[in-house]
Amino acid sequence: RNIIMTPKTEWLVIAAEQPNTAEIFKGYVLPLALIPAIAYIIGFGVIGRGMMASFSWGIAMGLVQFILAFVGVYLSAYVIAYLAPRFASQQDMGRAVQLVAYSYTPAWVAGILSLVPALGVLVFVGGLYGLYLMYLGLPQMMKTPQDKVIGYLVVSIIVLIVTYWIVSLILTSIVFGIFGLSAMTMMRGT
Repeated sequence: RNIIMTPKTEWLVIAAEQPNTAEIFKGYVLPLALIPAIAYIIGFGVIGRGMMASFSWGIAMGLVQFILAFVGVYLSAYVIAYLAPRFASQQDMGRAVQLVAYSYTPAWVAGILSLVPALGVLVFVGGLYGLYLMYLGLPQMMKTPQDKVIGYLVVSIIVLIVTYWIVSLILTSIVFGIFGLSAMTMMRGT
């Protein structure tokens, strides 16, 4: 996708589109969120089985990642839209969904590296590039003045990290509970 290769010009194209939240979730987030989810299932449930995790653990983690993608995009967009007026930006949930979904693209694509559990940490690099994409996208999508972009980005990142962490803990507890797993299951490889 052009958002990874030519983000400055792609943000202009995206800004010209009419945001359709349902279509973004169905046509963009869904297929991209499947990449790391399936990679987790295979990487931790098949390839890493016995050494690092069980098949059930891989399925549970894949499911957590998949659900977290949807919840994460929505909550992140909500926070970004909510914070917009504080940074002289346009408060527009549809634009915030576009900003977040397209900014997460490199992390989702890099999620394929989770096929090999030891390489999964490189997904973090995709996430860092996603933050750069968000930095480039804030002026286009949220109409953020250039002198407010860094502050808006930093505050958004802090709130998003805390939000993701809390949601991830809750989802992991629920999904692992459904599968009868615990964090110790990974250590035993059962």
